[in-house]
Amino acid sequence: MNKDEMIVCPKSKGNACYVTEITKDIKQYFSFSCGYWSNSLMKENSDFYNEQISSLPEIYKDLAWKDEETDLIWLPTTINIEDKGMIFANGSSADNWKWAAVKAVEIKEEEKEKYPIKTKPGQFYKYRMDMSTMKIFDENDFIEALDYIQAFKNQL
Repeated sequence: MNKDEMIVCPKSKGNACYVTEITKDIKQYFSFSCGYWSNSLMKENSDFYNEQISSLPEIYKDLAWKDEETDLIWLPTTINIEDKGMIFANGSSADNWKWAAVKAVEIKEEEKEKYPIKTKPGQFYKYRMDMSTMKIFDENDFIEALDYIQAFKNQL
């Protein structure tokens, strides 16, 4: 049985870290305070951690944070909500980065063929990320980035 709760984020110390019990042995953590995530399998040199880190951009690897109390490694998240927008870590190093948020825009009918869904021949995306709407947010303003793309709008 899954059990959800809110805890204090070990990284940011904010009070908006959402914990989901996946199984009795695995918990998933997502901090709305700082935008980082982890789970019970995210330990140095674990197969799961190595699999996650292998496909990440260098900035995400540089930003990995280890909780000394639990040994869990926390990584910045990427949010991609098809009809709302995307949030991602953007920068050149762990010392020079911020959250970037871009809004999704509906693709016009006459432009849809420019945006095919590669795994579904004959089908096309309905939205695209509009990089001209990019707005930058500080590390601890992740929730403001979510608000910017209206991630919480119409979720009731």
